[in-house]
Amino acid sequence: MAFNINEFKSQLVGGGARSSLFQVQILNPVAPEADFKVPFMVRAGGIPASNIGSFEVPYFGRNVKYAGDRTFDDWTVTVINDEDFIVRNGFEAWMNAINTHDSNVRALPQDYKSNAVITQYSKDGDAIRSYVFEGMYPTTIDQIDMDWSNVDAIEEFGVTFAYDFWRVEGSTGIPTT
Repeated sequence: MAFNINEFKSQLVGGGARSSLFQVQILNPVAPEADFKVPFMVRAGGIPASNIGSFEVPYFGRNVKYAGDRTFDDWTVTVINDEDFIVRNGFEAWMNAINTHDSNVRALPQDYKSNAVITQYSKDGDAIRSYVFEGMYPTTIDQIDMDWSNVDAIEEFGVTFAYDFWRVEGSTGIPTT
């Protein structure tokens, strides 16, 4: 039978993963005092995209496609701002250590690159899968909008990171075949 609800339900083990059951950890190499608050203040993040480019080779009037290099999109998180500004200050200090505002002095990669982890949890609280971002650093800290009509709302801002690559940790891993 083409439309059997019981077959569908039998394939949805655990009732489906929930996008709200996650935690982000970011290791700030410049302001480690912010690290303890990040898991509580990052309201949104994402499991990273996976991209493999392609290229074509013409052969007798036809193009044959081949797999190219892997690329990694930037990663963005949304952060809740607290009145202590610890997380925001930490990201600003990190970016300032990469390239200062006034003197245009640049840091060496080993001094500003760090790692982060986003972990997906099951409904019973077990870690299902973790993605580790290697060689990561912030490229953009979004503005915080100030608006007199924004009552009953907490400030938020986005942070965008570039990174060298991501890898999977955890029991489900990436299949090798």
